[in-house]
Amino acid sequence: MELLITITGLHGVGKTLIGKKLCEYFNLGYSSAGIIFRNIAKEFNMSCAEFNEYALTHPEIDKKIDGITLELAKKGNIIIEGILSSWITRELNPFRILLIAPLEVRIQRIAKRDNITFDEAMEITTAREKSERTRFKRLYNIDILEKNIYDISINTYSFDIDSMIKILTTAINEHKNKKE
Repeated sequence: MELLITITGLHGVGKTLIGKKLCEYFNLGYSSAGIIFRNIAKEFNMSCAEFNEYALTHPEIDKKIDGITLELAKKGNIIIEGILSSWITRELNPFRILLIAPLEVRIQRIAKRDNITFDEAMEITTAREKSERTRFKRLYNIDILEKNIYDISINTYSFDIDSMIKILTTAINEHKNKKE
């Protein structure tokens, strides 16, 4: 059976870590809209913040990323991680995971990951999320804060990584069994 899993959440919730762990567990491929976005930003010689601003007036950027995401999803046996991944692939009926965490926790994680101050991470992340929310609402009429399409939601601050993987693998296996 082909398996398609999407992992969605705001920046700093742990999408990449959880996605890669689930890939190992289920032996699936992996794609990240964020990595695709950063690679395209590099091609334009822009930082992520600059590229976010650029993307506000260039919808072809988001459409390109989302097109790549959808094509990968159609092949199946993959985990696709990204803010819009669950929305873009919804007609393919993926198992949709929403990860959440308190803003301060997310900012601390981002500051540590990117080796910047908490205040810098707060400024960059809140501007980025505001830009994305505006872009995605304008482009697709999607509110990225809407939560009603997900199969499961986990607060990544409430559990350690092993516990989250146990919860998610159980839920995904139940989903697979229901489909079969």
